[in-house]
Amino acid sequence: MMFPSDISKDEVNQLPLGKYEGPISLVDNIDDLHEALREIRQASYVGFDTETKPAFRKGVYHHVALLQMATVEKVYLIRLSKLGFPKPLRDLFSGSDLLKIGISIRDDIIELQKLARFNPARVVELNDVAKELGVIREGVRNLTAIFLGFRISKSQQTTNWERDDLTEKQQYYAATDAWVCHKIYSKLHQQGYLENL
Repeated sequence: MMFPSDISKDEVNQLPLGKYEGPISLVDNIDDLHEALREIRQASYVGFDTETKPAFRKGVYHHVALLQMATVEKVYLIRLSKLGFPKPLRDLFSGSDLLKIGISIRDDIIELQKLARFNPARVVELNDVAKELGVIREGVRNLTAIFLGFRISKSQQTTNWERDDLTEKQQYYAATDAWVCHKIYSKLHQQGYLENL
């Protein structure tokens, strides 16, 4: 096995910081969405994640604000707070032609289904893949450290994802979460770990 089955918080913190540094496409209108989906559909798999404005008070609830999808070329930040969850996007998630890969995505799917009903298809949970490979840690930070050898920052996690203009820091933070899902899957695929799963 090329990677450790476990990693401590201290070991993660000692790793170099890594983040996505490639092109980002910010999608906040329906025309841009159609163009983004046309490009995304050319891939065989995407990494994905979501962001939601944090609720700091009991009883306060916010819908998913952002859906991030990463291909090998770029990351698309789809602003659900402005677009809702339109049919072309639902079709992508319920379609069988594209593999959707994420980490700890059960809640992401549930929250997306609160925006509009759909039946997810061909969704891969990397926590489950890691478990099959004997890894006992879960979560994006741990799996990135174990499989990719760097740590990612979570400093933007509790920022306002519904603001009119996302800051550059927010954009790269959000893009990184989807990108590492794509990168982990890609690495495991290339090294032949996924053939038996």
